[in-house]
Amino acid sequence: MPSGYFSQPILFLIEVLFGLYMGLIALRIIMQWAQWEYHNPLVQIIIKVTQLPVKFLRQFIPALGRWDMATIVLLLLLAVIKIVLISLFQPINITPLLVIQLAIADIFSLFIMLFSASIIIQVILSWVQPHNGYNPITPLISRMNNPILRPIRRILPDMGGLDLSPLIALLGLQLLSMMILPLITVQF
Repeated sequence: MPSGYFSQPILFLIEVLFGLYMGLIALRIIMQWAQWEYHNPLVQIIIKVTQLPVKFLRQFIPALGRWDMATIVLLLLLAVIKIVLISLFQPINITPLLVIQLAIADIFSLFIMLFSASIIIQVILSWVQPHNGYNPITPLISRMNNPILRPIRRILPDMGGLDLSPLIALLGLQLLSMMILPLITVQF
């Protein structure tokens, strides 16, 4: 067996487990930004799964206006821990500055991915209506995506019922990612 035999499965587990939990923490931040309804079942799940570490950090980190800084710090801490764990299994010359850069890039990529996925989900949900007419995800995704889609819809001419704003938003998010990520991860 090669010395790195278990490194790929371990790296995969680190990426998946940290990615899922960081996604929930990021959704908790988006929840505050988009002012999601507190009684929505999805919101309740996100709060329950993330409450313990957030509650602990709130003892030391106060809110800044309407922003829960404990949640933001938790997301940054998880990204840093993820990068450090990954560096243990890969031959990377890691410095504190590089860890912070990679953590910020990871968080930026996470938000781009979450917004891209939510736009795709919103498009699919607009094609499919549930039998009872209510889907608990629909109002959350709508509130999350409206700040992105509304300005695009105002600029686009009327297409006779065809809404191209999600496509333009997805293209814009990918361009933003392609332009910003290299700036964040540039080596000094």
